[in-house]
Amino acid sequence: MSDHNPELPVQSGAVDTHCHLFLLERDPREVMAEARAAGVERVICAGLDPDSSRRSVELAESLRGVFATAGMHPHTASALDVRAGALIEELLANPLVVAVGECGLDFYRMRSPREDQERVFRLHVELSRETGTPLVVHVREAWPEILRLLDEGSAERVVLHCFSGDVDIARECAARGYYVSFAANLTYPKNAHLRHAAAALPIDRLLVETDSPYLAPQRLRGSNNHPANVRSVIEEIARARGSTFDEVLRATTANAHAAFPRLR
Repeated sequence: MSDHNPELPVQSGAVDTHCHLFLLERDPREVMAEARAAGVERVICAGLDPDSSRRSVELAESLRGVFATAGMHPHTASALDVRAGALIEELLANPLVVAVGECGLDFYRMRSPREDQERVFRLHVELSRETGTPLVVHVREAWPEILRLLDEGSAERVVLHCFSGDVDIARECAARGYYVSFAANLTYPKNAHLRHAAAALPIDRLLVETDSPYLAPQRLRGSNNHPANVRSVIEEIARARGSTFDEVLRATTANAHAAFPRLR
């Protein structure tokens, strides 16, 4: 039986806008209980391919405060055939699926050829426009290309997951009306450019995430990350901006609801 509660109070508690519960070694029920105890009331479990997208939907249907996305990660873009595309499109009809993705371009690892990554990303942009749902975008060493493709596809609501750019890229994305989501790699000593970017953005463009089980905050480096640690991201953004935890919490929670209209 589902314990998903559609009557959760809107904009209360933190929102982890990107995690992968299906990759965690721990029971997702325990993870979510721990997250709620830490004041994290909603998480978005991002699919990486049709199978993990379906698993994300199953978790959303069975766990209070969990929502899903459906899409194909650029690492496996070459595997997106007609069947896989139809499965993703079918999942997007579920009201608990709040976005298209995780999709994008990754020219760092290049696990799929560039032409396949670009072809599949264009398809995701079209799905986002057709369904009216946001596009969750992974970008690694491909900023000029991703911005060009977003322009070509007239993408409307865009969330840049685990932002990796600098201040100039962040400002360009904000000027386009995109949401910029920061993960706990913001806390790593070498990543001053991310802290500068978080400080430079208008506060209404900021989102927070964990990308669990990846990118544990600096104090927990070497361990698996989990949604409760989104508090560390909020704390670091507050320090970078000379703000308070509560101010950043309120803003990022409100922004999550604006960025993902199906979130409730």
